[in-house]
This record gives sequence, structure tokens and C-alpha cells, in this order.
Amino acid sequence: MTSPARRRRAPRWLLRDPSPDSAARLFCLPYSGCGASMFHRWPRFIGDLEICPVQPPGRENRIREPAPATYQDLAGALIPTLRPHLDRPFGFFGHCGSALAAYEVAAQLVAACGPIPRCVVVSSEVAPQDGPYGRFLSMNRAELTVEMAAIVRHLGGTPVPDLLDLAVTTLATDVAANAAYVVPDPTRLPGRVLALSWTDDADVRPEQMKGWDRCGDTRFVTLPGGHFTFLDPPDVLRDVLLTELLAPS
Repeated sequence: MTSPARRRRAPRWLLRDPSPDSAARLFCLPYSGCGASMFHRWPRFIGDLEICPVQPPGRENRIREPAPATYQDLAGALIPTLRPHLDRPFGFFGHCGSALAAYEVAAQLVAACGPIPRCVVVSSEVAPQDGPYGRFLSMNRAELTVEMAAIVRHLGGTPVPDLLDLAVTTLATDVAANAAYVVPDPTRLPGRVLALSWTDDADVRPEQMKGWDRCGDTRFVTLPGGHFTFLDPPDVLRDVLLTELLAPS
């Protein structure tokens, strides 16, 4: 007889199993306080590039699991799940705080002499050595609740008090992880870094992202739009992702 422990499924860090037919994969980490469903407006494929949303603990179908206390903890738990899927060109995408989490995953892979991401895409976030930075860092729970409700509306949902309260708890943990991520001497990644800023983004201006050039061979691109334009990826964003992930190393 199979024991209950053996029947228990391993945590699902990806919404779906990656396709064996993709030419490259982009693993997308969700915004602070959010889950993988925030990428529901993204196509599964951009050309031959497969979009692979990552589902960390503490949200959506993993709401009963504690959210990682640090980006280092998140990266250390995520990497073993990803390793079987790093058998072709791949990269990471993160926006705002999750950009730092994406960078940390890549840095840990480098430290472990593991597969190296072709590109790490960091959107609307300062470089590790220039933080912590951001409006959320100084907010109390009531203020975070207002922000979380706005995020839910940006995602096309309607805030429900009980679910909103759970999401704010996760958001507060994610914000604390951001505050604790102090990296004065960041690892320089062997692969490329694509630093994305947005013309109408008041939270992080293009000039505030210049520090990413210490983290790897960095290409700086400013796209039209605001802080949440990436949720419904415009063609210009799709094109630049396709170019970066499928371009020769």
C-alpha cells in the first residue's frame, strides 16, 4: 500500500508543465502579493518562446503554504523544481519587487554552477545594490490594503474582503523580503540583463535603473506605458522578449 507521504503531490511551482516543443522558456515571477494568474493575459507562446508563470507559496492554489521570508529562500526552493526544465535557452522575468527575486534565482544558479539563464528581464525596479527602494516599504497594513485592492482591479477582479485580507498578508511578507534584500556587491551574471522601464511609470524612472549594468551585460529599454502596462503585454514588449531570449548568446 502506498503511504500518505508518497501519495502527497510535490508543490506546484508552475501553472502547467512546460512544452517539449518550445525553443526557449521565460519563467515569470509574479508581482508582490500576487500569484501566477496575473499573467493570464499573456499568451502561452510568443513565437517559439514559451511563457511559464511561476506560482510561489502563499497565494492562490498555494495559499495555505507560508510565503518565503526572503528572496534567497524563494530562489533556493524554486531552483530544484526548475532544473529539469532548464534544458534549452531560458530566462527569468520579474516586475518591481519580483525583478529582484528573478535576479536572485539567476545568481544562485551561477553560484551553483548550474544552467545559466540567457537573459534576466527586470522591469520597473532598481538594481540590488541600490535598494531597498519603493513606495510599499513605508506603508502600514491599511495602506497596503488600498494598494492590493487597486492591483486586484488592474488584474480585472473585484476585491473580496476575506480574500483581500489574505492577499495583503502575502503582500506584507513580500514587502518585508524586499526590505531585507540588501546586496551591496551583486553577482555579475554571465548572461544578459534586460532592464525595462516605462515612459509613464512614476514609481521607478528610467534613470533609477542604471545600476543594473553592474549585474551583467545590460541592455536598457524604455517602453511606452505605465507601471501596470506589462499585465497585458503590448507588441513592443513581446518583440523585445522574443529578441532577447532567442538571440545567440
